[in-house]
Amino acid sequence: MRTGRQHNPAAQVVVGLAVIAVGMLFLFDNLGWLDVDMSVQFWPVVLIIAGVLKIMGARSTNGSLIGGALLLSGAVLLLKGLGILAIGWNVLAPAAMIGVGLFVVARSIGHRRADTPSAMPLKGRGDDAVFATAILGAYKRRITSQQFAGGEITVIMGGCELDLREASLEGEAVVNLFALMGGITIQVPVDWTVQLEGAPLLGGIEESTLRPKDGSKRLVVRGYAIMGGVEIRN
Repeated sequence: MRTGRQHNPAAQVVVGLAVIAVGMLFLFDNLGWLDVDMSVQFWPVVLIIAGVLKIMGARSTNGSLIGGALLLSGAVLLLKGLGILAIGWNVLAPAAMIGVGLFVVARSIGHRRADTPSAMPLKGRGDDAVFATAILGAYKRRITSQQFAGGEITVIMGGCELDLREASLEGEAVVNLFALMGGITIQVPVDWTVQLEGAPLLGGIEESTLRPKDGSKRLVVRGYAIMGGVEIRN
């Protein structure tokens, strides 16, 4: 069993600055300079960090929208908890519903544009790539394409299972993962080399694949597990 190493310096900077900010808030509260209930105010910071990391790792419009929504939600809730922003749930709840509706519309438009060859950012189209989002739900898919081109998987309080055991690729493919309080499982063929570049935050990323003698087929897995888990196996 091997756990992935963090290879993204920008992600380390974001996480480090967030830890420093939370530590300073705790310090100021203990010194009496601030009167903040940190047990209540801490969790919006997690949403802010998750939003920043998601935007940094997004490979699609949907990914950027989800990251922006997490960042905005965390910022609003933090300001509300600190008493800086006077806003009630009678406004936040309808705003959240509007945001979900806008996301669904944007995702639908994005799928339409993805049907055109010029819109696909990857070398493959259709079954050659995966762009999956699971929010409060489950996503399962088996890909058999012989020219797998990678993609992006986002899970928020849900789960995703991706089966690539019958697929193949030419050279290298990259899959970006984002798991927030959820889990992602990827099964790969035994002749693929997996290069893991994950950054867990209060979560875990585990890679337990076999190492083939021929390293001509390589799957690069990048992303973040925030209070969630990612597993990659044969």
